[in-house]
Amino acid sequence: MTQQNAFQESALPLLHGVQPIAGKTRLPSYIRDHRKRLRDRFMKGGATALPDYELLELVLFRAIPRRDVKPIARRLLDRFGSFNGVIAAPVARLKECHDVGDAIICELKVVEAAAQRLAQSKVMRRQVISSWDALLDYCQTSMAHLETEQFRILFLDTKNTLIADEAQARGTVDHVPVYPREVVKRALELSASALILVHNHPSGDPTPSQADVEMTMKIQQACSVMSIDLHDHLIIGQSRHLSFRSEDLL
Repeated sequence: MTQQNAFQESALPLLHGVQPIAGKTRLPSYIRDHRKRLRDRFMKGGATALPDYELLELVLFRAIPRRDVKPIARRLLDRFGSFNGVIAAPVARLKECHDVGDAIICELKVVEAAAQRLAQSKVMRRQVISSWDALLDYCQTSMAHLETEQFRILFLDTKNTLIADEAQARGTVDHVPVYPREVVKRALELSASALILVHNHPSGDPTPSQADVEMTMKIQQACSVMSIDLHDHLIIGQSRHLSFRSEDLL
């Protein structure tokens, strides 16, 4: 090995899903200018100033520093339907997309986690009656775009303050197993005085099934034995929700 080769710097490994532009050490001017314009528009007008594909481009800039990300943003939106759909898409399905690797998936999931943390911060340790709209927003953010059913329980204290929010079970596209005894057991462990049940319908239609109604009645009966109130059961669809209390199902 020559002295020159011995001190030659090795090439850095590439992240999967990120390809360099041959012979370039900096962004081409057309990409650099496009990114600057998008950032300026976002800083001046916020998210409403950008359509979904441009907002998604902003997210992808960090993951793909030296390529035009517009084609990838377009493909993701074509597959998952909306910005929210892309952000909430399962990792396994994102990996099926062309040019989408670990760097891109990480950026998308950071945005998803941040959105959920922000929405949750607006409802935790607050009375649900005074923050009902924020609670619905949180449920929509967390569950509306899931591809399988998830069952969550919101635990309240004697002042109807939200003290805990826990996912109890995950299921298939149209069923999630729920056990009333486990629901009540966890409520007692947390010293909760009341509950709000929440689950999503991946179909997008929040209309309750007969199984949903029967399961709710069983949980209500189990709670009543232990003097725990069941305030509501919310079913989250992709663009709307249904409240059992509002529909006189509780």
